[in-house]
Amino acid sequence: MDYGFVRIAAAIPEVRIGDCAFNTENIITQIKEASKAGVSIVGFPELCITGYSCGDLFFQSTLIRDAERQLFKLVESTAGSDIIAIVGMPVDCNGSLINAAVVVQCGKILGIVPKTFLPNYKEFYEKRWFASSLQIKEQQIKLCGQPCPMGANLIFRTEKATFAIEICEDLWATIPPSSILALNGAEIIFNLSADNETTGKHEYLTSLIANQSARCLCGYVFSSCGFGESTTDVVFGGNAIIYESGKSIAASKRFCLDKQLIISDIDVEKLRNERRVNTTFHESKMLYTPNNSTIIETMPQKALKYDDKDLSLLREIKPYPFIPEDSELDKRCEEITSIQIAGLAKRLVHTNTKHIVIGISGGLDSTLALLSSAMTFDKLGLPRKNIIGITMPGFGTTGRTHSNAVKLMESLGVTIREISIKEACLQHFKDISQDPECHNVVYENSQARERTQILMDIANQVSGLVIGTGDLSELALGWATYNGDHMSMYGINASIPKTLLKHLVKWIATRSDDAQTKSTLLDIVETPISPELIPADNEGNITQKTEDLVGPYDLHDFFLFYFLRYGFSPSKIYFLARNAFNGKFDDSTIKHWLSTFCRRFFNQQFKRSCLPDGPKVGLSLSPRGDWRMPSDATATAWLDECKQL
Repeated sequence: MDYGFVRIAAAIPEVRIGDCAFNTENIITQIKEASKAGVSIVGFPELCITGYSCGDLFFQSTLIRDAERQLFKLVESTAGSDIIAIVGMPVDCNGSLINAAVVVQCGKILGIVPKTFLPNYKEFYEKRWFASSLQIKEQQIKLCGQPCPMGANLIFRTEKATFAIEICEDLWATIPPSSILALNGAEIIFNLSADNETTGKHEYLTSLIANQSARCLCGYVFSSCGFGESTTDVVFGGNAIIYESGKSIAASKRFCLDKQLIISDIDVEKLRNERRVNTTFHESKMLYTPNNSTIIETMPQKALKYDDKDLSLLREIKPYPFIPEDSELDKRCEEITSIQIAGLAKRLVHTNTKHIVIGISGGLDSTLALLSSAMTFDKLGLPRKNIIGITMPGFGTTGRTHSNAVKLMESLGVTIREISIKEACLQHFKDISQDPECHNVVYENSQARERTQILMDIANQVSGLVIGTGDLSELALGWATYNGDHMSMYGINASIPKTLLKHLVKWIATRSDDAQTKSTLLDIVETPISPELIPADNEGNITQKTEDLVGPYDLHDFFLFYFLRYGFSPSKIYFLARNAFNGKFDDSTIKHWLSTFCRRFFNQQFKRSCLPDGPKVGLSLSPRGDWRMPSDATATAWLDECKQL
C-alpha cells in the first residue's frame, strides 16, 4: 500500500558545456538509479542536455541538432521503464528556439513545456537566445520523430498524482505559472533551474520555494545545475530541493563537486486533504483558472508497497509533531504563551474582572494555567495576589503533588487557599448511598465535581473567573469529568496538547531566575500524569497513572495531529506511527491505543460540544471553531479499519 505517497527525485548530473553525449549518458545513469530506488518522477536541471552556460553556442545548429540526437537516445533508454524523467534542453520550434522541459516515459515524449519568463537583466541574457512561451503559438511540434504536445499550460496526470512544470525564473515572477497550474489541479510542481550563487541568494531561494509550495498547497521539486557549468562570470552551486506545503523534506549539499540525486516521498493525500478544506484555494480557482490547461495522461506505473520490509519511507516522520524544532523552540514557546496571555487579558478587560480562581493540583495542566495567568496579571498591571490558587486535596492526593502545588503558588506570589474535599465527598457519598470503598466512576467524578463547585462558588465570592486547566489531549480523549474539570469560565490550555504542554513548562522553568520556582517546575515535569482520584499506595506514591489507563500521550498526540490536521485514516496513521517511533512502541501497542483513540474520540464528543471559551494556539477542538462534529456520530468505520491493521 502506498498510503498516498509518491516517490520523487531531484537530480544534479555531471555536465560538460556543449558535450550533449556526455551529459545525456550521465542523465541516463541517474534515471536508472532513480528507477532502481522506486522513484516515480525525477526532475533534472534547466538545459541539462547541453549545459546552461553555452552562451552564443545556442546559435549553432550543430549544438541544437546534437541535443535532439542525444534526447532520442535518452528516450530510447526509458523504453523498458515506467519512470517519468523531466530534462531540460533547447528545442527548435519553427525557427524560434525555446528553453524547454521535455517529459519522457516508456520510450515516448509525453510533452514539452517552454519557459515563460526569460531573465534579461544583470548577468542574464536569455532573450538573446530564446523565445518565451508567450511568443509561441504552436501547441504541438515534432521532436525526435514524435508528435509532441507543447505549452506552458500542460499538466501531467499519473495514477498517483498530477504534476506540472515551470523553469527557473518562472518562480520569480509576480504570478508564477505554478500558481495557475496548481489551481488547475497540479499537485506537484517541478522547477528545472540554473540558479547561480550570490551572497544571500540561497536563503531567498528557499523562502520563495517554501512560500510557493505553501500558497499552492503543493509539492515543489527544484533542481538546479551545479559543478561543471561555466564559471566565467558566475558560479552554479547545485541545488536540489524538495518542499511539501511550505516545509522542506529533502535537500542536496551545496557546492558539491559530484553528481547528486535526492529522493523523498511526497504525501499527495495530505496535499489533497489540505486543498479540500481550504475554501480560499477553491475561490482562487474561480478567479484564476480560465480552464485552458491541457491534461496529459501518463503510462501506468508500478505501485510502491511501503508495507514490504524491503521498502522504507524516504522522509522523516517526526514522533512529536506538536513540538517545535530546537532552533524554533524559544520563538514558538514565546508565541504560544503570548497567545494565552492575550486571550486571557482580553477576557479580563472585557468582563472588568480583577480576580481569577484556579485549582492547583501540582500537575502539568494547572501549572501552565497558573504560570500563564501570572504573566497575564503582570501584563495588565494587576497584583498577583488577585490570583486565588486553591489546592483541594482528596483521597488520591500525594505528598509530592501537594507540596509542589504549594511551593509553586508561594514562589509566584499568588493567594493560596487549601480546602480539603474529603469530608464533603464522604457526606455526598452518604447522601447518594455510595460506598466509599467502591472506587468506581461515581467515586472519581464526585471528587472532580466537588472541586469545580468550590472553584465556581469562590469565583462568585470575589467576582472572578474560574480558569480552566484542561488541555487539547484530554479533550480529544474525553479525559475529563463532565461538568467537573471539564467546565470553567475560560479554558486557557484548551488548544495545547499534553506533549507540548510539558515542553512549555520546562521551557519556562529554564528561563526562571528563581531557584525554587525552577526546581518545582522541573519536578512537576517529571511527576507521573494522574488525576489522583484513587488513593495512593502504602508508600504514598501515585497509583492511578493516566497513561496506564488511556495510553501514552506520545502516541495519542501523534494520532490526534494526523487525524485532526489532515484527516488521515487509521491505517495511514498506524503506518506513520510505526515510522515515527521506530521501535519505541511495538506494533500491537500502537494498534491497541489507536483503536482506543478512535473509540474515545467519537464517544466523548458530547463533552467537546459544550466547551468553555479558550484561545486557539494551533489545532483546536472548539465546537465554535475548528471542529464541528455531532455528538452522536458513530466510529464504526474507523474501528473496523483498526481491526484490519
